[in-house]
Amino acid sequence: MSDRHISQHFETLAIHAGNTADPLTGAVVPPIYQVSTYKQDGVGGLRGGYEYSRSANPTRTALEENLAALEGGRRGLAFASGLAAEDCLLRTLLSPGDHVVIPNDAYGGTFRLFAKVVSRWGVEWSVADTSDPAAVRAAITPRTRVVWVETPSNPLLGITDIAAVAQVARDAGARLVVDNTFATPYLQQPLALGADVVVHSLTKYMGGHSDVVGGALIVSDAALGDELAYHQNAMGAVAGPFDSWLVLRGTKTLAVRMDRHSENAAKVAEMLSRHARVTQVLYPGLPEHPGHEVAAKQMKAFGGMVSFRVQGGEEAAVEVCNRAEVFTLGESLGGVESLIEHPGRMTHASAAGSALEVPGDLVRLSVGIENVDDLLEDLQRALG
Repeated sequence: MSDRHISQHFETLAIHAGNTADPLTGAVVPPIYQVSTYKQDGVGGLRGGYEYSRSANPTRTALEENLAALEGGRRGLAFASGLAAEDCLLRTLLSPGDHVVIPNDAYGGTFRLFAKVVSRWGVEWSVADTSDPAAVRAAITPRTRVVWVETPSNPLLGITDIAAVAQVARDAGARLVVDNTFATPYLQQPLALGADVVVHSLTKYMGGHSDVVGGALIVSDAALGDELAYHQNAMGAVAGPFDSWLVLRGTKTLAVRMDRHSENAAKVAEMLSRHARVTQVLYPGLPEHPGHEVAAKQMKAFGGMVSFRVQGGEEAAVEVCNRAEVFTLGESLGGVESLIEHPGRMTHASAAGSALEVPGDLVRLSVGIENVDDLLEDLQRALG
């Protein structure tokens, strides 16, 4: 039975897409094919299409099929990290002299990739407020080949109207890339809204348990998928079989986890918005958030990420991070456990002094799936 014939309901696809029972034993979970090479049936006679695990591995294939189904794409590709996926994408789509529009709020590692790596081989970039389609249009040049979007963005939780910016990119002959890490395909489907490529750090919600590092690209255009697969093999930063298996395990519970993440985060944001020491709460689920209406239109729920600013400036924000106990002080996000961090000194330090520099009084939360009363009590204690 084809995966696409099982169901179009997300929760069912998450469990069954790519997860064909093992033909030898009937195992309902795909095996970990911890293998580098494969016996061929004569020269050029590849058994099942496999010859070397950089080029393809059955466990990675299962994950890639699963990812494509969840995002509603034609092709999924799994990488060793989110930045490895981004690097492969940019070197596939761009040539020296090309131009990229990047958001004014984005993951620090993505900014570093553009500012310190990609720019060295002649690719130019400029910054735009992607929540404003007119600002994106104004930033586009005749050499623009890619418009890059994060929504919700990291760490300021900005919202971009994917369909509107997709039209702007299309009018300019550029491709729209959407980093869907914060939302996941359960909450948001960028390809259906007009995006050309979806990027994921699989390390985050897709894996969901803080025990794996990975990245992914998903596309709806088969020809672009073939180009990316060629570069994936040529460059070699592929997801290993055990990492692929861990993410595949994680996607099975993505829907139920995201429901709980979103429910807990909404209650955390509401509490923070009433706290005397909090000057601003950044969460798209709050009606006062400037992107609330767009988020409500293109997202199923508002996710598990909350950022807030505190009275007393940077040192006060750092102290809040240090006093938390149930919220673990650490980088990354999207695991079942709650994390707290100071973006300016941690995940976004590389953006200091740039147009993407984050406020020093900002704290970022990855709200986990613990009992929400424990989370609320911990934050109230940390805020003092």
